[in-house]
Amino acid sequence: MDHQKSLEAIVMEVLSTLTPLQLTKFTHHFSSLYHHNCHRIFSLLSSPTLFSLTLHHLNSLSLRRKSLLIARHLLSKLAILAYFVEKSTIILPSPSITTMSLRDMDAVLMLLLLCELRQHEPGALHNAPLSCWRNILRDYMAKDMLKLSGIESCSSEVIIKFIELVAKCKNFVNVMACDGEFLTPSLILMNLKDKKKLAASVAVVVSLPSSNGGGDDQCVICKEDMKLGRDVCKLPCDHFYHWKCILPWLKKTNTCPCCRFQLPSDDVFAEIQRLWDVLAKISGGAT
Repeated sequence: MDHQKSLEAIVMEVLSTLTPLQLTKFTHHFSSLYHHNCHRIFSLLSSPTLFSLTLHHLNSLSLRRKSLLIARHLLSKLAILAYFVEKSTIILPSPSITTMSLRDMDAVLMLLLLCELRQHEPGALHNAPLSCWRNILRDYMAKDMLKLSGIESCSSEVIIKFIELVAKCKNFVNVMACDGEFLTPSLILMNLKDKKKLAASVAVVVSLPSSNGGGDDQCVICKEDMKLGRDVCKLPCDHFYHWKCILPWLKKTNTCPCCRFQLPSDDVFAEIQRLWDVLAKISGGAT
């Protein structure tokens, strides 16, 4: 099975696990976001000054920085899908690595639009002066905007747009600049595992609950009994540890010492892989 079909199959199977109400909420949320981004793009294309500033900012970014922005955009979309699946079973990434400034969001939207134009009309910008780019992009976008009036009433169109966006972003980050070399995501992840363990996200650790659980169980880190009280921490996988034991651990690695359950980290590419693995597992259990 090729990569594109695999991605589409996973997203569709995950969506098939949603209840009708969850699916309706998902399509309405993404439809609203899609409309907002389209109108933002038209704002960029309608203002010569804003278009020029955004294009200049985009051109000033290194390939690695562009890849990071697209990766954050992709992660935010995977988080949307995960949010509507079952909140109790998925720990979402920290908002700090999915939220972007308006300037960076404009750059991402512009970059995705340029990639889309090159894919569907390869020669559109060939030899065209920069002064003409805005009009060319605006004419191309106008064709898509004609379809906007019907997208809200058709959930299948929303799902298709969502899959297209995820695929576009995922393909873009398939190759990134890393220490002067171009690496595939699998090699990037291998390097992450070889070079260092990822610490758990600070925001996620701070939100972990204290618990009265634990009882006479032993903390697997210090091997001492865990007395009832607020010095006991409960991880999302339902394992208990002393706060004083688990905090140093989570500063070094984002996995549970007992079951290797992964907490979110602050590494965007690792978070994409973590969330994608969770969604792939859910799709594997879909009937």
